[in-house]
Amino acid sequence: MTRQREEKYLGPRATRSYPADRPEPEPDSQWRTPFQRDRDRIVHSKSFRRLMHKTQVFIAPEGDHYRTRLTHTLEATGIARTVARALRLNEDLTEAIGLAHDLGHPPFGHIGEQALDEASRSHGGQGFKHNENSLRVVDVLEREGRGLNLNQPVREGILKHTGPVKSESLEGQIVRLVDRVAYINHDIDDALRAGILSSEDLPNEEIAMLGPTGASRIDSLVKDIVNQSRDAGEIVQSEHMGMAMLRLRKFMFDNVYLGGEARKDHDRVHGVIRALFEHYLERIEEVPVLDPGADPIQRVTDLLAGMTDRYCIAIFTSIYVPEGSRF
Repeated sequence: MTRQREEKYLGPRATRSYPADRPEPEPDSQWRTPFQRDRDRIVHSKSFRRLMHKTQVFIAPEGDHYRTRLTHTLEATGIARTVARALRLNEDLTEAIGLAHDLGHPPFGHIGEQALDEASRSHGGQGFKHNENSLRVVDVLEREGRGLNLNQPVREGILKHTGPVKSESLEGQIVRLVDRVAYINHDIDDALRAGILSSEDLPNEEIAMLGPTGASRIDSLVKDIVNQSRDAGEIVQSEHMGMAMLRLRKFMFDNVYLGGEARKDHDRVHGVIRALFEHYLERIEEVPVLDPGADPIQRVTDLLAGMTDRYCIAIFTSIYVPEGSRF
């Protein structure tokens, strides 16, 4: 019944849920498609819960209304499902990719990713990219080293949500594009709330084209994606809307993600990550063995990448800050 209902609804370009394509074969569920089961495994995972305490833009923000990596994930996934439904693509696959795409993000946002990449490379490791680590989380690290046994289209969409190569599935391409739509616009909202930006700072041409509010900009971009992608054979934007979004993204990197406020934390974040990396590398027996095949550098990378902002700060404090200096 589930399979027949899906076939009736999905358009010809949608990725089919059946047959399931898992690393380890499993019997199908009577009530849930294979991609729905993947979605549920992701939502019930420890790494998904930790996203609520990982930085989106601001490190350990004091206000209750700033986005975290978890709220970004939920917002991006909701937008992606809207696009998938409008194009009669597989919403279950889109949702599973969207919910898992940032599971591998380290603490402290963009700066934390850069710091962990540098720490790994400085000790002879392969470096760190959050999309590759998101796939590692679901394949290897979750369930105490057993992984989630997700379907190949979900795994492929997670890996290719960023980077030089687009997903083969249209659903994965939706998440790749909508991820930017979501974070650019909700991060503007947070930067305005924090006083890092004012409305007058925003680039006039792009705001005039896309809309004065986050909701209006998202609506404009979603409409454009749906209209341009209906007959394109891939998920695309019109040139003028796509370029406007890219310019807005560059503005955010220059002024928020890597701007003056972020640079104040740059050295501190790098110092914390570097110190903890060296600490655990010298005490590798303290690092859990979730992947028996991993070398010490990878094991330490896995440990630090899985930390939340507040846990990372607490561990650093307990190791390096004298008792009398703590407040």
